[in-house]
Amino acid sequence: MIDKDEREQRMTSWDLLYNVLRANFDGGGSREYCPLPPEQQQGGGTVEGEARYEVDRIVVGVEKADDGMTVKYHKHGDDESVQSVSADLVIAADGASSSVRNLYEPTERKYAGYVAWRGTVNENVLSSKHPQAAKAFVEKFTFFHAQNIQILSYVIPGPKGTLKPGERLVNWVWYCNYAAESDEWRDLMTDINGKLNTTTLHAGKMRPEIWIKQKEYARQALPPQFADLVCETQEPFVQAITDSIADKNVFADDKVVAVGDAVAGFRPHTAASTTQAAYHALLLERVSKGEMSWDGWQDEVMSYARKMQRSGVEMGDRSQFGKHPLAS
Repeated sequence: MIDKDEREQRMTSWDLLYNVLRANFDGGGSREYCPLPPEQQQGGGTVEGEARYEVDRIVVGVEKADDGMTVKYHKHGDDESVQSVSADLVIAADGASSSVRNLYEPTERKYAGYVAWRGTVNENVLSSKHPQAAKAFVEKFTFFHAQNIQILSYVIPGPKGTLKPGERLVNWVWYCNYAAESDEWRDLMTDINGKLNTTTLHAGKMRPEIWIKQKEYARQALPPQFADLVCETQEPFVQAITDSIADKNVFADDKVVAVGDAVAGFRPHTAASTTQAAYHALLLERVSKGEMSWDGWQDEVMSYARKMQRSGVEMGDRSQFGKHPLAS
């Protein structure tokens, strides 16, 4: 043995996480996922501030103002009508390509040389049509490795967040190598409308001939259980694997901070992007209570980001290119 890596991972689904967070943030999201939390009362009145969740907004500027910061933005597709909002603190939680962070700290998002094909299959469908596949994946975290290939699968909550056996979803992730800017990569990332996507090819946007070709490849390259799982998928999507990490994450005299993927975009092997965002939220609470300084916040955040970002690169390069960090 030349290496051993032990870590605990807990799986969920993005739609469940999103709807639970929205319910607790502004009472939004689907009521089918969780009941709304009760309002906290103190002295006959509410102690909670106003929360407003707006979508399709593009930030075009962040400027200092006498009493804080001013954020300028416009609606998606309407760049003529710039609006603004004032803030005491601007939290940039806008992803690895963060436009807010890039105003202060332009950060390269570099393609790693491979993509993740992704999809889900209803547990009941898999059990009834492919019982051997269901046996291999349900209640297990299953991996298959081959040269330049890794595929894995695990069960996640089903529609409306259900955890009922049979109604859950079997989720899979299949890493495949595509050279940067190659004809094969361009062909893969060009959607049904002819648009070349550089980071994500969304569900429902894949050209049928590309999916047919990939299913044929699955039958040739994967164990039959994984091939059954892939071929049973109705709406696959593709994520280009990228690396990004900022040099710092506090700006404008502590009035603008980057959090989550805007600090560092981890490779999916770490399963730590959501953990990073939650960690930042907990640390922000400590800052707001005066229990931690902004310098202390930045030290903690960047130390964790560098450690996990490096871990993801090592896992991905070992999986896809045969590079082991301990090999001579």
